[in-house]
Amino acid sequence: MAPGAPALLLLSLLLLPGLPPRAAGCPAACRCYSATVECGALRLRVVPPGIPPGTQTLFLQDNSIARLEPGILAPLASLRHLYLHNNSLHALESGAFRAQSRLLELALTGNQLRGLRVGAFAGLAQLRVLYLAGNQLVQLLDFTFLHLQRLQELHLQENSIELLEHQALAGLSSLALLDLSRNQLGTISREALQPLASLQVLRLTENPWRCDCALHWLGAWIKEGGQRLLSSRDKKILCAEPPRLALQSLLEVSGSSLICIPPSVHVEPLEVTANLGEDLRVACHASGYPQPLVTWRKVARPPEGAPRAEAQPEVGWRGPGGLGASDTGSGMLFLTNITLAHAGKYECEASNAGGAARVPFQLLVNVSRQQQLVPAPPPAGGPVSHEPLPEAGSMAFRALGLATQTAIAAAIALLALTALLLATMICRRRRRRKKAPGPPGEGALFVNDYSDGPCTFAQLEELRDERGHEMFVIDRSKPLFAEGPAEAAEAPGVAQGLPLQPPSAYEIHC
Repeated sequence: MAPGAPALLLLSLLLLPGLPPRAAGCPAACRCYSATVECGALRLRVVPPGIPPGTQTLFLQDNSIARLEPGILAPLASLRHLYLHNNSLHALESGAFRAQSRLLELALTGNQLRGLRVGAFAGLAQLRVLYLAGNQLVQLLDFTFLHLQRLQELHLQENSIELLEHQALAGLSSLALLDLSRNQLGTISREALQPLASLQVLRLTENPWRCDCALHWLGAWIKEGGQRLLSSRDKKILCAEPPRLALQSLLEVSGSSLICIPPSVHVEPLEVTANLGEDLRVACHASGYPQPLVTWRKVARPPEGAPRAEAQPEVGWRGPGGLGASDTGSGMLFLTNITLAHAGKYECEASNAGGAARVPFQLLVNVSRQQQLVPAPPPAGGPVSHEPLPEAGSMAFRALGLATQTAIAAAIALLALTALLLATMICRRRRRRKKAPGPPGEGALFVNDYSDGPCTFAQLEELRDERGHEMFVIDRSKPLFAEGPAEAAEAPGVAQGLPLQPPSAYEIHC
């Protein structure tokens, strides 16, 4: 074969028709060229394996990917553009994009994201554009975008965002465009927009704005200089409530019309006594405009070592998730299976943009029906309960009623008297046994005596070592120690108890 023939043969094989044009290492059914991988509209449920590590642009749109498995994107450290729009993502795990430090654009539009965890975008230090439109986001929590310091565009339109916390946009100092249009925002705070030092475009239209005192700053800010951020279309910020201002432009409403009514709170009754094991429901009624947020909290500390009582609030306000009844402003305190740890002081607080109001509530726990707190003397051989009674100075004892405290004190005194009578009966029995003389030899135990004379226990040990066993006599009628002090006066009316053998030492003969 002539020189160079193998190279020509190899070249001819590569040029034969019918060979797949797909590059080596490209996932099945995907198309790969240069540093781009296209896997769109393939009905994928997961990110396909085998994506080349040098990929810079990855198309995964229009699939059914519901989750980004931990570490699935870790090998793709060279990604610059990632398109995951129109999939079925429900959540983003913290650190899901930690390896994509070079990513510039991330598209998550048209998924089913209901919330964003803090740290979901950790590692995206170079990200410039983030698309989150068309999801199901309800609220944006503080520091959600803290790691995106170079982000320039944030698209959040067409969600269901009702709440934007004060520090939700913290860290976005480079942001130029923020789109919050077509959401469910009723208000927005000045603090929420303060971190946006580079903002040039702001879109707030098509939200149900509540034109009250909390939104006074926005109208004034737009009139003073913020209008440069709004296009002619974006300036049409229409009021949805109160009814007298509905469909009016915020820029046309006078500042004196943007009012709030501070909340007032009512709890009835202010003190409740509940039995152990019961369930309790207490209503807190609040009124004001805008509808106040009603919360319950326990303000008294529980006793040392006792479990904390958890109050489960039902909030009656027009807020995230539509909790409670927005027309009544009532918040319910639910306590289930009440214990002594639930006793104490609670506080109902109602707050809105006009201020806050609080009302205290006292819960007492009645234990008079619980027999285990006043135990009867246990039967012979039966189990003894070691459950402690409430101490007189404890918070739980002070929370009881006067009749209950008296009953517990009487039970403690009865137990102390019973213990004293038992001790007197035992002493009387011991004295009677000492006085009664026994027949000759009754107290002696004879055991094959091989020697005579008194001996000590040390000598017995020596005999044990030398003989292997020893024989001795114990004479119980001759105690070695003198009798104790004079007998105490006998208590009249003491019943006869069980005979107990007094601890004594006796003379031993080897």
